[in-house]
Amino acid sequence: MLEIFEVGKKLDISPDKLSPYGKWVAKIDLAAMKQDTSQQRGKLVLVTAITPTPAGEGKTVTTIGTSMGLNKLGQNAIACLRQPSLGPVFGVKGGATGGGKSTVEPSQEINLRFTGDIDAVASAHNLLAAMLDNHIFQGNSLGLDVHSIRWRRTVDMNERYLRNIVVGLGSKSDGIPREDGFIITAASEVMAALCMARGYSDLKERLGRIIVGYSKGGGDSRAIRASDLSAQGAMAAILKNAMQPNLAQTSEGTPAIIHGGPFGNIALGTCSITSILFALAHSDYTVVEAGFASDLGAEKFFDVVSVVGGFNIDAVVVVASARALVYQGGGGSKRTADEQATETLSQLNLGLDNLAKHIENMRMFGLEPIIAINHFAADTDEEIQIIENFCKDQKVSFALSDAFLEGGAGCVDLARKIVAACENGSPLNSRVYSFQESIETKIEKIVAKIYGGDGVQYTPEALKDIRRIEKLGLSDLPLCMAKTQLSISDDPTKLGRPRGFTCTVRSLDIAAGAGFIIVNLGDIVAMPGLPVHPAAERIDIDENGTISGIT
Repeated sequence: MLEIFEVGKKLDISPDKLSPYGKWVAKIDLAAMKQDTSQQRGKLVLVTAITPTPAGEGKTVTTIGTSMGLNKLGQNAIACLRQPSLGPVFGVKGGATGGGKSTVEPSQEINLRFTGDIDAVASAHNLLAAMLDNHIFQGNSLGLDVHSIRWRRTVDMNERYLRNIVVGLGSKSDGIPREDGFIITAASEVMAALCMARGYSDLKERLGRIIVGYSKGGGDSRAIRASDLSAQGAMAAILKNAMQPNLAQTSEGTPAIIHGGPFGNIALGTCSITSILFALAHSDYTVVEAGFASDLGAEKFFDVVSVVGGFNIDAVVVVASARALVYQGGGGSKRTADEQATETLSQLNLGLDNLAKHIENMRMFGLEPIIAINHFAADTDEEIQIIENFCKDQKVSFALSDAFLEGGAGCVDLARKIVAACENGSPLNSRVYSFQESIETKIEKIVAKIYGGDGVQYTPEALKDIRRIEKLGLSDLPLCMAKTQLSISDDPTKLGRPRGFTCTVRSLDIAAGAGFIIVNLGDIVAMPGLPVHPAAERIDIDENGTISGIT
């Protein structure tokens, strides 16, 4: 690996703008960044995907490989990624730093707490929880209705036993008993606010707007915010270093900025706006990963992140794989080289309808997607040929990606097509909705245009939530749709390209600090649990400090 100041030189970042965390990682000074981010120099390439299998289908590997492939063409490229959460690292998915010859380094440190940003987010979040309960204990002068409290505690771990708890048990001096719970830190509104903020003042204002609950009084109730508790200043102070983007590198020395870690199905699912703006000012091409498929991460990136950040999207890559297409066609998600059969080809052909919908989604935004066919060892030549022929029929550009086995060399063809798309195409020129439309209109447009649904049903609770949001004057906020990643619809069992379905809005939450409304479609868990055999069982460290088992 290159020492971090050498990586900085590739981006014309002077050493005085970097605060090193060891040899291989550095924080980029936020104050020094302001003069660099006044205009967009480079092209933004967004990497999204078709509907994945539960194991994921290689967006991170493709993002990293693409940035390295662009550098092999002589372009100055940066990869922008989220920081992995410890919950998934120790749970089902394992590490999130790529794989094979396409990784971000130092991968072990990035997967395991990195520069402490997520710890800082958890501390700021829990400080607000502590100040909230202390306010109630000290007399509750704001008249907060304890049954309306929506601010739970957080920990960066998969811990289902903490989803619902009771706090304040014991003697009178131990607090006032009430129901509470935990969410994973990647789902915290503090994390989302950090990723949306443009600087310390903006961050502090966003933290102050966080709604923790409502006052007593039924129809006359008002929102109680973090600013009412005078918590925002201390919270922002905790986040001082966390607000600064992290500079690292890929396995081939390509610069990588890793900052922020919001979940993709219950939050925005991409890296911070500050990291993207900085990368655009220092590169020819900034390659950004969006969480899950086009119906989740890409839609939120187009409709929310790019609007708030004020930047264009010049090209979009949709990652597809034979494995995921077979899964969407009704097959299993785990295959070996000797499991190919005629039935598998039939399932692959059925699954292509899913790819067609994601192509349609990108075209709706005015972008011609490039399909990156992520190559797995179990893929057959016949399967790859079927996907390529389908892309030709759809008149969509495509390239085989061998980022895992070959690194940047395996993405050179993909990189060439990205350069051509940026030179010949037009940037993002359409969005699903405008912020000023009604909440119901915004929801119904996303369901109809992005999911392909026939309509929307609202529970009584959801309708009540909508009326409350309108009363608070927040209905012009954008939407963050919270739903399953395993289907384009709100039902994880509906594979392929579902048709003839309606989506049910169960409830809505206000993330006033982050600046969006969370629309809950289905039972989306903000605190995951561990599987029967968590990845943590395989992780170890030897006498020399070498960590193993993170995959």
